[in-house]
Amino acid sequence: MKCCPLTIRLNSKYCFYWEYKKKKGAYNLNIFTFSWFCYKSCRKKKVSVLPNFPVSGTHPLLSAEDVNHLNTAHLSFMNNQKQQKPTLTGQRFKTRKRDEKERFDPTQFQESIVQGLNQTGSDLEAVAKFLDASGAKLDYRRYAETLFDILVAGGMLAPGGTLSDDMTRTEFCLFTAQEDLETMQAYAQVFNKLIRRYKYLEKGFEEEIKKLLLFLKGFTESERNKLAMLTGILLANGNISASILNSLFNENLVKEGVSAAFAVKLFKSWINEKDINSVAGSLRKVGMDNRLMELFPANKRSCEHFSKYFTDAGLKELSDFARNQQSIGARKELQKELQEQMARGDPQKEIITFTKEEMKKANLSEQAMISIIWTSVMSCVEWNKKEELVTEQAIKHLKQYSLLLKAFTSQGLSELSLLLKIQEYCYDNIHFMKAFQKIVVLLYKADVLSEEAILKWYTETHLAKGKSVFLEQMKKFVEWLKNAEEGKRKTQHTPLHPEA
Repeated sequence: MKCCPLTIRLNSKYCFYWEYKKKKGAYNLNIFTFSWFCYKSCRKKKVSVLPNFPVSGTHPLLSAEDVNHLNTAHLSFMNNQKQQKPTLTGQRFKTRKRDEKERFDPTQFQESIVQGLNQTGSDLEAVAKFLDASGAKLDYRRYAETLFDILVAGGMLAPGGTLSDDMTRTEFCLFTAQEDLETMQAYAQVFNKLIRRYKYLEKGFEEEIKKLLLFLKGFTESERNKLAMLTGILLANGNISASILNSLFNENLVKEGVSAAFAVKLFKSWINEKDINSVAGSLRKVGMDNRLMELFPANKRSCEHFSKYFTDAGLKELSDFARNQQSIGARKELQKELQEQMARGDPQKEIITFTKEEMKKANLSEQAMISIIWTSVMSCVEWNKKEELVTEQAIKHLKQYSLLLKAFTSQGLSELSLLLKIQEYCYDNIHFMKAFQKIVVLLYKADVLSEEAILKWYTETHLAKGKSVFLEQMKKFVEWLKNAEEGKRKTQHTPLHPEA
């Protein structure tokens, strides 16, 4: 038997190293296990490798008895190996105790708020102080919705606006207060102080108001009136954005007439607190100034119905505002259509006929109409940026549309309106500053502007914009108008005429 050492690979990790050693006249088989990687690093040693294990059949280096010993040792080795547990790769982070999320459970928060409100009672000054102090102990940020539900309705609201079945409620809330403007103003102060103290509640409060407006059908008429008055006061004082009124355009609320009735109370308290200008400014800011008609169903969505409904409710200012907004919308649409017709090159007679029809439909005055026409005429062309060229371009362009301008300057006020629009346009567009006098003279020759209108503009009605520049430009022409004889004013263009 050969007694040379031998290495047998078991798998990708382990191998056997065995050898016979003589002890007390006999050879003993010593078997060791070690890393296959370690073996690979010691390949300089003269050892033999058996790639397949267990050994079967005969082997040139081993006897049948040796093969039996090795197979038994292999089996024993494999049975004694502990199965390795799978391990996760990557870095493990331990969550800090402060970062662990608590379970959302508003019950304890609700009990604390209700208990405090029951103790303070109807004294709203005491309520404000309690809420201020409780913010340091209770999690207002997490339970903002619960807090505002309790302050408004006395308990947590279920979907639809009804109080939840929970018995933890208080009788000291907005819905149980007296239905008068003074009480609602006091409640508005409570909310104002709370939000100013805890600024992070501002967004949550707006979301609460939006939700309450969607739940209006679930409240009684008295509760709706109180909420409307409070909302109007908060809007007037800038505590919430007018964007919350989007909730009133909900189809179900509009269909039942709830939105319109709620809006009456809301706008009354808003105008009482400030004025119609405050309402108009806030609505324009959020792009809702043209959407008030949507408070009514589609079959009642007209200016006449809106005006009658709110005028009868004592809100004539709101009716006038809505009518004006509708007129502005109609003007924009008309101006857009006129520009398209001019761009297509439609005949002026057709444009005049169309414009007169639209003016009648929209109930527009001639003064308003001439302003729209002027803007449309000056917007349908791309102007040269050079001062010396733009004047010539403007004269040529306005000559083309003098017939259209003349058709809507049959009144003295219309002529003055046109003169003011020309002055404003030349001031706002700096390249036209030197073109003002030439434009006025052109329109005078084309019988669009009269002598009386030009003199009245020069002496009384001119705007402050560019006043000194434009009056200086018109000085010689005005002197000519004053001194020329009646029959020669429109025929003598030399030598007295400035444009000769």
